[in-house]
Amino acid sequence: MAPDAAAGREPALYPASDLLGPDTSLIYNDWYPAMRSGSLKGRKMATAMLLGIPLVLGRKKEDGRIFAMRDSCPHRGIPLSCGWFDGSAVTCKYHGWVFEPESGQCMEIPSLTSQDSYPRRIYANAFPCQEGDGYAWVYVPRPGSGRVRMEAREALPPVPEVPKFSARHRGAHLTAELPCNVDHGIIGLMDPAHGPFVHQAWWWRSRHSIHEKEKHFEPIAQGFRMSAHTPSANSAPYKLLGVYGEPIETTIDFVLPNRRYETLRCGNKWFASLTTVTPTTPGHSRIDVYAAWNVFYGVPFVTAVAKFFGKRFVRQDQITMVQQAEGLKFNPGLMLIDDADRPAKWYFALKRARLEAEESGRTMQHPMDGPVTLRWRS
Repeated sequence: MAPDAAAGREPALYPASDLLGPDTSLIYNDWYPAMRSGSLKGRKMATAMLLGIPLVLGRKKEDGRIFAMRDSCPHRGIPLSCGWFDGSAVTCKYHGWVFEPESGQCMEIPSLTSQDSYPRRIYANAFPCQEGDGYAWVYVPRPGSGRVRMEAREALPPVPEVPKFSARHRGAHLTAELPCNVDHGIIGLMDPAHGPFVHQAWWWRSRHSIHEKEKHFEPIAQGFRMSAHTPSANSAPYKLLGVYGEPIETTIDFVLPNRRYETLRCGNKWFASLTTVTPTTPGHSRIDVYAAWNVFYGVPFVTAVAKFFGKRFVRQDQITMVQQAEGLKFNPGLMLIDDADRPAKWYFALKRARLEAEESGRTMQHPMDGPVTLRWRS
């Protein structure tokens, strides 16, 4: 690893244009949030775009399980969302082919006669789909690897979840579309230096509150952790926990392919969140935030207030990404610096290591070889 930043050292510059071009490699064989699961009710189907794949989702009547299929009939390609869902099966509008939505197996082809043998090996493309923290999570295998059979789905890794430290808690969801590829979205997610400029507000911070910070990082499986520390004194929301009169500690994890976990603990009070940046198309992504907490649990309107300020916070990021997209249209030269951009460098190294491991079949080699201390001003 490079040595820690030292006083008076000129920051190293790293050209990033090759990493941050208009095209980006996607990570498959993992779970992504396709949409909020609460909108899947009755016989209603909904569509979503995930990693450039059009999906149709619904909820089965008999057991309430949700499903996700490629929104394309394998017969003639018409979107299955144009057809019908009766609570247990999806019927294509064009020729009436009927599919079991979880497995994708074709159950009926009305045009066949009694003289025809039924082709039982016809499948629409169905994806593993699970509900968690209010999202429909879809597991997206690498293209060309074939469908994930029903019997193999039990061996998949668990769906991501916000850590919760008590049975009684509240929660809220936020989402925003980003006009950028997933790499730009993710390194914006982990960027520690933009806060005083992008998120200027009386209830958050201002550029006048900038001061030098020192944080310790360590490698974890598929990512890295900002080790447990006292949160920044210039963040007003963290100050609210001070009313409980106990030490406050926060931990932030980044985990491939797209997840930022943050937990704050203050005695038996806690706040936790999971933020994801999900590629929808090659040039667009979506940020989703789910937060849970037991802070001020009995105080009226806490959830509404939290959603109000949280929505404004995410909107500030969204506006900045829209503005950045205007500049990126002209393919400018880009760079990363130490130490504030070191997490972005780790992300690209982790992503490259995972893609190389999947391609070679070998164990992924973590690019971090031990704890690192970074220093920056924000």
